[in-house]
Amino acid sequence: MSDSHPLLLYIHGFNSSPQSRKCIELGEYLTQKSIPCEYRIPELDQWPGENAKNLYTVASKALKTRPVFIIGSSLGGYYGTWLMERLLESQPAFPVKLVLINPAVRPYKLFHRHLGPQKNHYNGKEYELTLEHIEQLKRLKVPILHRPDNILLLAQTGDETLDYREAVVRYQECPQRIDEGGNHSYEGFVETIPVILGFFSPLLVPA
Repeated sequence: MSDSHPLLLYIHGFNSSPQSRKCIELGEYLTQKSIPCEYRIPELDQWPGENAKNLYTVASKALKTRPVFIIGSSLGGYYGTWLMERLLESQPAFPVKLVLINPAVRPYKLFHRHLGPQKNHYNGKEYELTLEHIEQLKRLKVPILHRPDNILLLAQTGDETLDYREAVVRYQECPQRIDEGGNHSYEGFVETIPVILGFFSPLLVPA
């Protein structure tokens, strides 16, 4: 893939993986439609601080020569919001845009109920969720969105894991598409991919 093509960075959710359904479906779509972008799905570590560092390293390097488009699902939406703001601090010459899919708004509050043993069901890794994880997440809070017009919120009211209304309020200055029903996995994701790509750039919309 040419270095001039945008980087499309997918940030998956809590205890998820690059092998999750949406990650795979998006990759297959991009390949089938010959979408001109580089698609990357970093496998997140258990530690938020390490994840933030690694995501910034990948995205900031790409942004020196091309646009960076970010998709953040669930907890990945929280990371994506932080990452976009960090990238904007450098006043980049290329666009940075973010699409959020049923994003976690304040995961550091939700994690209190999940403290203790955890297992990633995709790769089988086991670990202990601790207060240090929560503290690292808190450090990634973003008080102000400096380019809300470059953030698209996609949420479904039937999300059984997160309250979609929190995302509606948090991203109230951003373009939003709120679907009735659905679930946390986001029903109809494949049909929504053209909307996502069109928000990023008209050049990514298949003919």
